[in-house]
Amino acid sequence: MRAARLSVLTFTAVAALTAVTGCTEKGSSGDSDRVIDVTATDSKCEVSKKAFPAGHVELAIENKGSKVTEVYVLFPDDRIVTERENIGPGTKQKVTAEVKAGDYTIACKPGMKGDGIRQEVKATGGSVAQRDPRLDAAVAAYRKYAQEQADATLPLAKTFAAAVKAGDLEAAKKAYAPSRIGWERTEPVAESFGDIDPKVDVRADGLEGGQKWTGWHRLEKSLWQDKKITAEDKTLADQLITDLTDWQNRVGKADITPTSMANGAKELLDEVATGKVTGEEERYSHTDLVDFKANVEGAEKSYALLKPVAKENNAALVTELDKQFAALNTLLDKYRADKTSYDFTSYDKVGDGDRKQLSDGVNALAEPLSKLAAAVVTKSS
Repeated sequence: MRAARLSVLTFTAVAALTAVTGCTEKGSSGDSDRVIDVTATDSKCEVSKKAFPAGHVELAIENKGSKVTEVYVLFPDDRIVTERENIGPGTKQKVTAEVKAGDYTIACKPGMKGDGIRQEVKATGGSVAQRDPRLDAAVAAYRKYAQEQADATLPLAKTFAAAVKAGDLEAAKKAYAPSRIGWERTEPVAESFGDIDPKVDVRADGLEGGQKWTGWHRLEKSLWQDKKITAEDKTLADQLITDLTDWQNRVGKADITPTSMANGAKELLDEVATGKVTGEEERYSHTDLVDFKANVEGAEKSYALLKPVAKENNAALVTELDKQFAALNTLLDKYRADKTSYDFTSYDKVGDGDRKQLSDGVNALAEPLSKLAAAVVTKSS
């Protein structure tokens, strides 16, 4: 989980807005009534229009402030529909969306903190293009995969929790990283529910005001830094299982779309870039490479399911993605003796030069992966 985040990508029950990046259907970005200029500063979030036709809409975002910002599109109940993060001062980003008629909020978050500066907007009339049947099959397969990962996580998490409750420090340490693999593979789905992720995967620097620190990383700190298990930790272990069971029960209710799968794959690479490569995610246990590998596996699963349509629409992109996934997986294999295991080198033993190499590998994959969503909805232009 990233620090100070509301959520990553929400797969909503309504599926009213699906974000894609990069090239869109011909004519969408050229239609002025379908382009919304979003100007973000440290104190304002200005939009060029408050109403626009439903269908393909482009958000042209410019950060004129002094702080890094995020821009969200929200439903009226504050569920996150889509977002673009880490928009640096003086930079521009574009996000293309497919919008059904309804009310939305555009929010800018200077400093990536708080509820953001908000503008109410409305999509009226219009229509959304029908989906390729092959993409329906991809969604069904991914939904099954996400449920399988949640189902497999619970027994591993219970082993971890049992060791904590027994006061067995070494057994708990051993069980910690394996208990997180399924979560990390499907993190965008897990984070889509909003209320679960802050309970189970938040880091200390991601806590909002007044929030109690619970979940994996709170226990990680006890095990590796404090080197002791307290009565409170045992209670937190029970709470972790309760929250993960809630996640397991709700995975089947997540509304998943082809573009949310594609954007989720990119979000997993962003998770690696902002947390795993830096060593911030597992700062006490240094098991970052386990999470790293699981994130890449989750992204690759989404890509593999979408690949047939993406290849038809943009063969060159698929060639590049195949190349970069293979390169990054080969690079990760350097840090484990057995390619079938998740016994990776402790990240505190990975030097700056090697971390730079890993970062470069992530960036080389993330750039073409950001174009996958567009490739599953339209032919490349």
